[in-house]
Amino acid sequence: MSKRHMTAALAVLPALAALPAQAAAPPAKPAPPAQAGPAQAGPGGTAYTPGTPGIGDSYFPGSGNGGYDVAHYDIGLSYTPESRNVTGTTTIAATATQNLARFNLDFLGPKIGSVRVDGAAARYERRGQELVVTPRAGIAKGARFKVAVAYAGRPKQLRDPGLGPTGWITTRDGAATLSQPVGSAAWFPLNDHPSDKATFAFEITVPEGLKVLANGEPGGVSRNAAGTTFRWRSAKPMAGYLAMIAIGRYETFDGRSAGGVRTYSAVDSELASSAERLHEMTAKVTDWGGKVFGRFPFDSSGGIIDIVPVGYALETQNRPMYPGAADTSLIVHELAHQWFGDSVSVARWQDIWLNEGFATYAEWLWAEQHGGRKAESRFAEAYARPASFAGWKVKTGEPGRNGLFETFPIYTRGAMTLHALRTAVGDDRFFTILRTWAAEHEHGNATTADFRRLAERVSGRDLDPLFDRWLFTAAKPAQR
Repeated sequence: MSKRHMTAALAVLPALAALPAQAAAPPAKPAPPAQAGPAQAGPGGTAYTPGTPGIGDSYFPGSGNGGYDVAHYDIGLSYTPESRNVTGTTTIAATATQNLARFNLDFLGPKIGSVRVDGAAARYERRGQELVVTPRAGIAKGARFKVAVAYAGRPKQLRDPGLGPTGWITTRDGAATLSQPVGSAAWFPLNDHPSDKATFAFEITVPEGLKVLANGEPGGVSRNAAGTTFRWRSAKPMAGYLAMIAIGRYETFDGRSAGGVRTYSAVDSELASSAERLHEMTAKVTDWGGKVFGRFPFDSSGGIIDIVPVGYALETQNRPMYPGAADTSLIVHELAHQWFGDSVSVARWQDIWLNEGFATYAEWLWAEQHGGRKAESRFAEAYARPASFAGWKVKTGEPGRNGLFETFPIYTRGAMTLHALRTAVGDDRFFTILRTWAAEHEHGNATTADFRRLAERVSGRDLDPLFDRWLFTAAKPAQR
């Protein structure tokens, strides 16, 4: 994500539920809280208990759910721009990680018509952002099951206190979804935490004349009396907040970069003059990232420029979403996230600098390697801020819920941390660390502690003082 285009004024929108700031750090991988509700007897006297309503991330205690692991989402939607309503069914394939009496999904979306588990009607109840599902019989640990939720109505546009509008966002000619950190629950039910990644398939029907883009690769288009149906499929696992659909009138480009990566891009028809440049720069930056960070981690790259009333771009997997325009540094930032944030995802939101600091440093590297300012110059300019500067008072590695998207502590100081590491270990080891990080955690989750261990392994040095100084000190770090 980049907030460099943040607008001064944003509409007053409904607040996200259950999003208090908390300072305490969760464990390295979120651990579900204690079981909620009494055990129930199952076949042979086996105890079946409810899955927890949160995954254990203290920054978002109500997000994510315990008791199961999602493998795949099938999202089927029909959208009518005139009414702004959707009719849809999301089918979730999951595996129980305990003997489940009931389980929760995160869902703030439209009115529910039915919930079925393995084809049988299930009881359900909405409790704030929680959709509590009770199947007819308990689900045994290790068993695979499917839950299908049918719903209809107008999806919600939410508001994150650090970003502004998130979730389902209506545009002039359609809609777009921008869901960091927990906006996806506004438009489909899910286990809404990046530690539970899954594959996705989309089948979206819209009126004739509109196009639909989503994550992954296109899977065909069909037309019938209901309109035009577009299919997309992401075979690589994805965090729920990165799920994206964009509906509108677009100019589209489908080709391959010089390095052979499929590149599928789209630009709002009113901004068609930007289309060719977006497509060309996306291909160029994708190939550059492959050389610097290692093989591009997905089957296609791309980007979307749409007229979306937000003040930020978002690294939606495969093809980032840009609001109105995309200059080179913004394209570099969001495509760097394909490695750092999308493929290697945080296991807990506290470590968001692993996303934003890395993407910001990618901007510095691109400039340095293409005739622009050296990374050292940018580091020195940022470091020149006085010790009294408020941005130094936020811990980059432990920013608190309200500090997740603070520009200087997370983006700039995160990039400075990487430059301090580069200076300490030298270029050869530094770039080996970046490539190894992307390769060893590809399509998985990781923490700051994991990065520290990797950096020490590759460099052969004790780097605790460096990381403590740059990530966990609420003061201007001393240079050593």
